[in-house]
Amino acid sequence: MNRAERTRILTGMIQAAAEAGTKVREMAAAGVVARSKPDASPVTDADEAAEAIIEKHLNALLPGVPMIGEEAVAGGASRKPGSIFFLVDPIDGTREFIAKRSAYTVNIGLLIDGTPALGVIYAPALAELYAGGVSGAVKLALSPGANPADVSHEPIRVRTPGKNLLACVSHSHLDSGTTAWLKKHSISESLKIGSSIKFCRVAEGKADVYPRMAPVSEWDIAAGHAILMAAGGSVRAPDGTPLHYGKKKDGYEVENFIASGGKQF
Repeated sequence: MNRAERTRILTGMIQAAAEAGTKVREMAAAGVVARSKPDASPVTDADEAAEAIIEKHLNALLPGVPMIGEEAVAGGASRKPGSIFFLVDPIDGTREFIAKRSAYTVNIGLLIDGTPALGVIYAPALAELYAGGVSGAVKLALSPGANPADVSHEPIRVRTPGKNLLACVSHSHLDSGTTAWLKKHSISESLKIGSSIKFCRVAEGKADVYPRMAPVSEWDIAAGHAILMAAGGSVRAPDGTPLHYGKKKDGYEVENFIASGGKQF
């Protein structure tokens, strides 16, 4: 897959995320009704509507390439990832969405041989869209309903770390392992925020690291992984080994990871 093809695909992924995010905002304005999935996690009609919009776009963009979506998997879909596949979380941070907070995102990642190659994260309530690929990472100030083609693309890059490091941590899921990791690395300042926006804050140089020492699903982090890599950062297991995606037999679960900016841990 050459540079021109990847650029075409990333443009299509941006359009898909923008349309899905706009739909999510429209449905939020009409009122959110939540219910529980078999694993007791929450889901809304907006999650399912956004995933359907994204799948339609991606099927047209790369016919025959499988899309592994959170809601499809929760519904019992058994589609297998191939050497090239998409990972999609239509609303990352559903709890934030239900609580009418702004820190939720639409996540779309393209994986090649188990490694994130392209990623898009759209936070419609914040009017922020991030994308990463072969030409680096960019940020768009994109209001719901706006056309991404009409909005300027601002290049973003991880920052050079200073003496005092700032970590991004989960607003709703801060675990004891992550707290211990922060203490071990003498990081006392942290930014609590929901969803995959944490990857974006590191990618755009507003934070230095996003550690998570608790399990998370692949569709939660694949897009952010791609964007952070494109911005000059990295995402690895705590022992430094690369993450590999598409582990269907493990329920698409990632045990833990460190998302780093300009400083490697």
